[in-house]
Amino acid sequence: MKLWNHYHTPQTVDDAIRLLSQYAGQARIIAGGTDLLVEIRAEDHPPQEALIDITRIPTLTQITYQPDEIRVGAGVTHSQIVRSAQLLQSATCLVESCGVVGGPQVRNVGTIGGNVAHALPAGDATTSLVALNAQAEIIQNGQRQWVPILDMYRGPGQSLLDSTRDLLLGFRFEPASGRTATAFKRVMRPQGVALPVLGCAVWVKLSDDGLQIQDIRFSIAPIAPKPLRVSQLESALIGKSTEEDTIQYAGEFAQSCIQPRTSKYRATAEYRHELIAVLVRRTLALAIRRAKSGEIVPEGIGL
Repeated sequence: MKLWNHYHTPQTVDDAIRLLSQYAGQARIIAGGTDLLVEIRAEDHPPQEALIDITRIPTLTQITYQPDEIRVGAGVTHSQIVRSAQLLQSATCLVESCGVVGGPQVRNVGTIGGNVAHALPAGDATTSLVALNAQAEIIQNGQRQWVPILDMYRGPGQSLLDSTRDLLLGFRFEPASGRTATAFKRVMRPQGVALPVLGCAVWVKLSDDGLQIQDIRFSIAPIAPKPLRVSQLESALIGKSTEEDTIQYAGEFAQSCIQPRTSKYRATAEYRHELIAVLVRRTLALAIRRAKSGEIVPEGIGL
């Protein structure tokens, strides 16, 4: 079965954009292909006119570190992220979320950009990028710009970008340091493709003495048609102590403001409602413990 007519491997962003323009909406961007190839195999259509492989563009396959900013190229694989000692310390939740994507073969080729470009609300890496308050760098309508990560989503499988004309370049976010830490946990169905029942990522900043929550961000998915920042929960926890009663309160409050639906592929609404409290408590407790101690030992990462 023929899936495409032409396959290109541009060496620069400008070359990739030129090719997209040349094919005038008849080409698709490909990196790992773990989503795209499944998609085009399932379509009862003629072969794609062209695929444009961005994995030979150096700037899209690199992670760069600065004291106040980390940048991750859209073509960086999940395995690259899992192996990064610096990301482990400064963006732990991203390492943990990428470490549970598929199996080793999928993580070796699947990219963080593909996780976002396909606009699936259950993406594990996306859940962490939301908690990290990341921005995405894109080229849209010929204009290069940064947009908030949540602006990349229009609905399930509906991206801000036109996959035949626009290009996702990468992401940037502030590294955790001092009394700031992150964590990610998920519960999944072990059968088949191990779909996440729920995933939770937390970014937390504590007071200098470690006794109070100064700022916090929660992302829980899949709950809604798009990735979700739980702003009500965040507001309720700012200024609270870091003691166990606050963690218990967080779980109860999360249940009161999040109403999951039943999914035939994941679990019933009732089960997921109970799971919200468990995930919020466990993820928040882990993030607080890391922010207090500064010790980072990743959890749940597949090797």
